[in-house]
Order: sequence, then C-alpha cells, then structure tokens
Amino acid sequence: MHFVRIGLFLFVILSIPVRVAAAPYAAMVIDARTGEVLHSRNADTRLHPASLTKMMTLYIAFQAVERGELSLDTMITIPRVAANEPPSKLGLRAGQKIRLRYLIRGAAVKSANDAATAIGVAISGSEAAFARRMTRTAEAMGMSRTTFKNAHGLTENGHMSTARDMTNLGRHMIYDYPQYYNLFSRRSADAGVREVANTNRRLLGNYRGADGIKTGYTRAAGFNLVASAERGQERVIATVFGGRSSATRNDRVAELLDMGFARAPARAALRRPSLPRYTGNGGSAPSPTQEYAPGTAGKVIRVVRAPTSSPRPHARPIQAPAAAPELLVSPLDILEAVEEAQAVEVAVAAPTTAPAAPTVTPQARPASLTLTATAQPAAPAAPAQPVQEVVTRVSTSGESHWGINVGRYNSQRGAERMLMRTALNEMSTLDGSLRRVVRRNSGYDANFTGLSREMADLACRRLQARGTTCFMIGPS
Repeated sequence: MHFVRIGLFLFVILSIPVRVAAAPYAAMVIDARTGEVLHSRNADTRLHPASLTKMMTLYIAFQAVERGELSLDTMITIPRVAANEPPSKLGLRAGQKIRLRYLIRGAAVKSANDAATAIGVAISGSEAAFARRMTRTAEAMGMSRTTFKNAHGLTENGHMSTARDMTNLGRHMIYDYPQYYNLFSRRSADAGVREVANTNRRLLGNYRGADGIKTGYTRAAGFNLVASAERGQERVIATVFGGRSSATRNDRVAELLDMGFARAPARAALRRPSLPRYTGNGGSAPSPTQEYAPGTAGKVIRVVRAPTSSPRPHARPIQAPAAAPELLVSPLDILEAVEEAQAVEVAVAAPTTAPAAPTVTPQARPASLTLTATAQPAAPAAPAQPVQEVVTRVSTSGESHWGINVGRYNSQRGAERMLMRTALNEMSTLDGSLRRVVRRNSGYDANFTGLSREMADLACRRLQARGTTCFMIGPS
C-alpha cells in the first residue's frame, strides 16, 4: 500500500505539464534608407543573439577581403576547434583545406558554425582574437550594447547584443558591402563540400521583396531574425528576438515589415551609414594602406605610402631623338576596353587634346617603394623591396592625396586592363587621377590616386553600385 501511494504521487507529479520559460521578446523596425526608427520594443535589452552573430563574422570577412588581408580564393586550413563545433555545420574535418568563398557561403546560407569559426581563426589567428575584433568593429559602428565572445553565436557567458544593435549591423551589411549582399538572398549555394539550403528560405519565398538577412536560434535566445525587404524605392529592416518557433517568428517579422512599409514615406533621401573605422587585428585603427597577413594578430608586414607630390614631367630635349616609350597599355587593350564600355552603353568622348607625356619618376618618393617610368623598361625589384609601383598616367591634382583600389590581380597586365576599363567607365570622377599598379607578393593592386576624399568616396560608391570591388585609400 505504501508503494502504491508513492507510485500514485510520482504519476501525478510527472503528469503536471512543465512550462519552459520563453526567451525574452524584442523587436525593431527601421527605414533602411534613413535609419529612422519606425517601431521598437525592448530594443535596448541585452539578449542572446544566436546566429545573428554571423552577420558580424561575415562583415569582417568582407572587410578583410577588401583590405587585402586575404582573398576569396585563399585556401583555409580547417583548425580542430572549428571541426569540433556542434551543428549546424558543414562537416569540415580538421586539416582539410577549403577556399574562403565556400566558408562564407556556408556561414551565410546554412549558418554553419564550423565555417564561421574557421573564418575567424583564418583572419585573426584564434577565435578569441577574432571575437575581440568583432567587438571593436561593433563599437566603431555604434553597437554600444554588444559584446562578442565567439564567431558563431552559440550561447556563451557575456556574448550579448540587442535588437537595435543587430538592426544597425544589418543596415551596415546592406550599404557597406552591396557587392556581397546578394549572398543572403540565395535559396541555396555551393559550399564547396556540398550544396546547402538557406535557413531563411521560407521568408524569402513567401514575403514579397524579402532579400535577407540572417536567422538565429538557440534555447537561450529563442528564434531570432534580422530581415530586409525592398519594394520600389522603399527598403525596411525588421528584427525579432525571442520568437517561439520559426513559423511564429516569420509571421511576426512579416507583420513588422508590413508595418514598416505602411509607415515609411514613399520617397526619402538615402543617408548611408558611415563606414566604421578599420581596426584590423590590432587595438588601434591603422592606416588604410597597411596590410596584414592572415592570422598574424595585427602584425604589419608592409606599408604602402601614397606619393607626397605629383609634378608635371620636364620637357624632353628636342635635339636628341628619343626612343618610343614602352606602352604599359597597348592600343589593342584600349580598343578592347572602349568596345566593352560601349557594350554596356557607357559613352566615351573622343580626346580633344594631345596624349599626356609619359610618366617620369617624381622627385621625392618613400624609400620603401620602387617606381618605374613608363618611358623605360621596368627594372627588377630588389629582394629587400617587395613592393613595386608602376605609374601609367600623371595626375593633374597635386594637392589631392586620396585614392581608391579596384582589385588585386594575378598579373600586371590584368591590373592595367582593369584600370583602363574602370577609367573609361567612370570618367566623370576619375578624370585626371593617377593610375598606379602596385606589385605585391600576392599579386598586383590596381589603384587610382590623386583624388580628393569626396571624389574618391563618390567614385567608390558609383563603382560598387555597378558591382565593381572598390575601397578608399587614405593619405599616408
């Protein structure tokens, strides 16, 4: 009888439904064009971001590629710490080699934890160092209530953010790196080891105009989502923390997006967010022209300095016949570039003045650079001077010390062709600039210098809008 009572008591206790406390709810809606807040609830409450964290991991990956720390085709060796991450994951093995572009796709589309950790270790040398870089970048963006402890977003003590901060990060992702943003709208992607499906595919497929950004889930966080949608000239970003399920989260985000489109004006002047300062792997912001080796934790391996002056070349003596200068860009290259520009309906005006004289070496240059005049064959670079610049046109703007980079190429010829094509396609902002090919250990940088800061910024924005990689180079 005693055992019967105990059994009955246990049956009653076990039959009582156990309620698990839901994760705290928070929400934010903004007009992405202006940053105006259209709705908020608990937007500044520090909560677990879950895989929304990977937006910052990917933002820094894009930043590292644009800054030349590594390239999309850099082969990454998977560390054991990444291979041991729990799902969701690609199933990468320790010691396996895979291109960075596939890790980015895995982290962005599948939300793979092993891919995110591998990205962080490749860029900063360790996940802890990468998390510190993530937090510094967040602070530079104004994400004042965010602290990162890892690259993937799995629950960890002190790893916290807010709906406001994550909405702000989503806006930066859209406008700071528009050339990569389309990645978040892909329903599936080739992640190198296999094809992966987008964790946000249901919202992308069911909500008109939805084109990203990132989902997240852990038990501590609930179901999170930062979503963006564009309709005509309007773009709205909505963020939800603490959804009870993926279905209810998606329904709530759809309601918030509808609210945003209803409240946002039909027309609004675009006010892009300011680019955060670049902190790299060190604690302070280095010059935009410094370069870092992946995993060196902020060690500067070489510094490229902009020229301090750009004097006009001296007139040649007319008595002595001069040999024909060696052309770094052949007439055939120019013709091909013009044809390409015409193919995309870019008007190229015929020159009305005589061609510029060949470039000569300016009077003062930093000792770390080797300049080659276009009128002579380039001398081989000395072993102690791995950086070589090839100047292809003289700037007429001697007081402008800003520039832009439009990519790194495997050959000098490839960089020169890109400079010519870019100059033809963007004559209004790059006219009179200095075209420079900078030889590096990993390739040839295609740079335009001799620009004002305003013109460099305008040129980059116009080029990025057409899908051309571009970032600004500041004065030394």
